[in-house]
Amino acid sequence: MSAKLLDIRDLVVEFRTEAGLLRAVKGVDLSIAAGETLALVGESGSGKSVTSLSTMRLIPEGVGRIAGGEILFRGRDGTVRDLVHLPGREMAGIRGSEIAMVFQEPMTSLNPAHRIGAQIAEAARLHEGLGRKAARARAVEMLKLVDIPEPERRAEAYPHQLSGGMRQRVMIAIALVCNPTLLIADEPTTALDSTVQLQILVLLRRLQDELGMAILFITHNLGVVAEIADRVAVMYGGRIVEDAPMAEILTAPRHPYTRGLLASVPRTDHAARAAGRRDRLQAIPGSMVDPLKPPPGCDFAPRCAWAQEACTAAVPVLEGVASGHHARCRRWREIV
Repeated sequence: MSAKLLDIRDLVVEFRTEAGLLRAVKGVDLSIAAGETLALVGESGSGKSVTSLSTMRLIPEGVGRIAGGEILFRGRDGTVRDLVHLPGREMAGIRGSEIAMVFQEPMTSLNPAHRIGAQIAEAARLHEGLGRKAARARAVEMLKLVDIPEPERRAEAYPHQLSGGMRQRVMIAIALVCNPTLLIADEPTTALDSTVQLQILVLLRRLQDELGMAILFITHNLGVVAEIADRVAVMYGGRIVEDAPMAEILTAPRHPYTRGLLASVPRTDHAARAAGRRDRLQAIPGSMVDPLKPPPGCDFAPRCAWAQEACTAAVPVLEGVASGHHARCRRWREIV
């Protein structure tokens, strides 16, 4: 794995439904280096959250399963383990301690019946064996770390007494209380207004610099990627369709789906205002691929203006475009 902290190889995840077998993730390859931020981008239903939940081994048993592939993780002791086959007790020791997760909606993740400080302290007591008094002190310390004012008083508050932005900061504090080496942030800013979104992104970047952790940042919005990511992987129909350094994705995308996502982001830059632009946002035509009835060949072909008959013959391979840049498209050379 060299410097790789997380190395996902050919991951396949399936769910059994009344309508039949649903393959939500189809051979995903992803890697994250220590201290790096990888943004995983795509529409709802593309497989982003299923990929992250698989990494945490949180796919509900009896409903879904990891049907193939490896999830290799380098622990603090330097040992590389395949999380797919790790015994449940060992995985429980890694989950929350070395790999932590922040979910999209904190109000459904926090327990409304318990005080904020107690919920943060619980993780410290579970994974680090701290006593009640030491765990409470750690909780206050974490609230201060995530820039919550009056941390002593806020530790005694209940979730409903805090704003949405404050609750999300509490979720980050819970995730970071054991100083994980990998933080998975699943749409952590979606339910927040734009001002608070930026505050959370800035906070995550600062905490990453201070703590040295890697971040897997999941979002459907390419507009936030420039604020947080080093690299970007774009997902569609359960597959990675493009991955590249952040700057290349924003300036030289080579997959039609990536171009469509970028075109749907509102322009607020100075050049657009100076030109008096009043362009309508460009929507991607059609609907997300039905995972129960995927089209032949390229999943994006039914919505793609570049599609040809050959695109439906076989699933395109992920080809190298440039150093560190790959695209799953037969016509990437023509897309400039």
